[in-house]
Amino acid sequence: MAFEVFILGTGGMMPLPHRALTSVLARRAGELFLFDCGEGTQVSLKKLNLRWKKITAILVSHTHADHVTGIPGMLMLTSQVDRSEPLYIIGPPKIKEYVEASMAILDMYINYEIIVKEVTKAGVVFKGDGYRINSFVLKHSKFCMGYSIEEDLRPGVFYPEKARLKNIPRGPLWSRLQAGETVRLENGKSITPDEVMGPKRPGTKISFVTDTLPVPAIAQHVAHSDLLICEGMFSRELADSALEKKHLTAEQAAKIAKQAKAKRLALIHYSPRYTERDLKILLKEAQEIFPESILAYDLQSMQINNPE
Repeated sequence: MAFEVFILGTGGMMPLPHRALTSVLARRAGELFLFDCGEGTQVSLKKLNLRWKKITAILVSHTHADHVTGIPGMLMLTSQVDRSEPLYIIGPPKIKEYVEASMAILDMYINYEIIVKEVTKAGVVFKGDGYRINSFVLKHSKFCMGYSIEEDLRPGVFYPEKARLKNIPRGPLWSRLQAGETVRLENGKSITPDEVMGPKRPGTKISFVTDTLPVPAIAQHVAHSDLLICEGMFSRELADSALEKKHLTAEQAAKIAKQAKAKRLALIHYSPRYTERDLKILLKEAQEIFPESILAYDLQSMQINNPE
């Protein structure tokens, strides 16, 4: 199933006139998932004319201001529309305290259910119809999480010639086999899907990593991502600064993508020291390691779709 990814902002530390704070929205089958929610996130949503009331979950990496200060506005904005489904907010320790304090201090009117889940270790943090969201621990100056949204295994390729050789009439029986059912022929013989289909195939996987040192476990958790959205905050020249502040360079992000055998890397969360023209330095350093690297840019949209 196709995913659409919308880059709401690409900046780190502070919003700039031409660069909003890092936030990413993923859409699958009408459901929306928001990764981080810095100041002004709702402005980018409005610019892209996206229906924020359909957001299923907000996934928060950590509670530094540039990743969470947009949440109160999003909560109040969502109260302006009819919503029957709960909104999930998933994040590290203190995210529940932050949400509840914001609601209390601002005396928010909330007309829908908010479910806050704090996460402290790797594992499945949310499951939906045909997909799951996994968390994993990063290494920043405060507790920080990365996330992957991954579809369940897809059925294998259906081979019509195998079905014909087994005298399976074309029609409903073919469809049932492709859906994973065992069918019974008129002669009483049962046919299982594996007799006419190839092995199951992985679904689409999108990973989000920001604000971390390059710990070895990251590549394992984001392995085989169709799209890895990963911070590349500094150039190679500022590797010492990245280490001190516990961030990734573009080169380190590319090494993670290469080790993880990702299909594509989108750099994000740029230091405000880099102008739009300067970002080509980050891209060049990443592509030297991982040629399938691109620069994410504000209000960009991408479609990720595994072939049938």
